[in-house]
Amino acid sequence: MDHFKTIESYCRAINISKPKHPNFDIRSFKDNMPTVVHAMRPFRHEFYAIALKATGGGKVISGHHTDFPEGSTIFFNSPFQILSWDIVPDWEGFYIMFSQDFVAKSHFLQDILEHFPFLKIEKDIPFEVEPEDINPILSIYESIQLEYQSEHPDKFQLIESYVLLLLNIVKRYFLKNIAPNDAKDEIRKTDLKILSRFQTLIEISFYDNTKLDNDSALHSTSYYAQKLSIHPNHLNAVSKQITGQTAKQHIQNHILGLAKARLIQTQDSVKEIAYSLYFDSPNNFSSFFKKMTSKTPNSYRKEAIL
Repeated sequence: MDHFKTIESYCRAINISKPKHPNFDIRSFKDNMPTVVHAMRPFRHEFYAIALKATGGGKVISGHHTDFPEGSTIFFNSPFQILSWDIVPDWEGFYIMFSQDFVAKSHFLQDILEHFPFLKIEKDIPFEVEPEDINPILSIYESIQLEYQSEHPDKFQLIESYVLLLLNIVKRYFLKNIAPNDAKDEIRKTDLKILSRFQTLIEISFYDNTKLDNDSALHSTSYYAQKLSIHPNHLNAVSKQITGQTAKQHIQNHILGLAKARLIQTQDSVKEIAYSLYFDSPNNFSSFFKKMTSKTPNSYRKEAIL
């Protein structure tokens, strides 16, 4: 399955021109139609997308959802979801795409998953747009496109505001069409699945004999997020919301538990334990242990066996 890490690589794959900006893009479906690939096999990309299909035929499979309304439709995609399509080349409307880096650098969008938790659901649900809403929504996209094509130094400040407006519109449709309890159950179910897979990955990784190019990667949130096909910010948000601890704290607590067990239950030297837990050096391990416990590994071992 193809996996597009950049917006530029995605544009290249669907046969449209490269974006003006690496972390944000806006397109008119009508402008895309002459060259875009009309049938795309299942793929993933690492961006958020919000689209308004004003008119157009064919089938799009977004997440687990295949039944798109025939009329005007607003829909969203989250990073790493599986997409495919077989469309009639008559689509009109717009879509925007923006990366997690765009979100991280934005004052307005940093807490996107907290304010718009529907983005975490593994299935993207298309919503039929009320006729009176079509032109106002189209005007938002047109405003984004105008700013995007401009040379104003502050253009992305306005674009971020428009993105926030679109997200709130999607949220309104989501809350209108999905029963609150059903929405909460879906979001909770997705979060718990991610957390469970994360915790299992931590356990397995420290007993896996596979050699990594950089063993200390096992200490990083990014390593597990990549394995889970989600962004590190998403993993942190899920972990914090359910457990009150960041993903990094979960990793560190697991490493600390293993370190304590090996100090007490084995005769391995501090150096051997350090390398067995994928630290770059014994000094780094000792610094970590002292930071977490206020004791050196040797002093902890001596006190524990008294």
